[in-house]
Amino acid sequence: MYAVVRLAGKQFMVKPNELLDVPLLDLEPGTLINCDEVLAYSDGTDVRVGKPLVEGIKVVGEVVSHGREAKVMLYKMKRRKNYRKKQGHKQHFTRVRIKEITA
Repeated sequence: MYAVVRLAGKQFMVKPNELLDVPLLDLEPGTLINCDEVLAYSDGTDVRVGKPLVEGIKVVGEVVSHGREAKVMLYKMKRRKNYRKKQGHKQHFTRVRIKEITA
């Protein structure tokens, strides 16, 4: 069983009891998330694809924690000009556990 949902502006394929890292949400850990924007759904035998959404399917998740991803290094250089610039960036995320997918 799986579903494709739109969450935090991105699309994710989710399964029950799966941990998912989504862009930062302004929610406390332990909060339940009800996602009604289901784009596709499969129960193992039947596949339903929405135009644009599938009606009657609901995905429930729970916010587990917040964190930061691994650092991405950025390096710019222009040859023969003595220009070098090194930057780092860590993206914030929210970890969500998918509790159930109900039809």
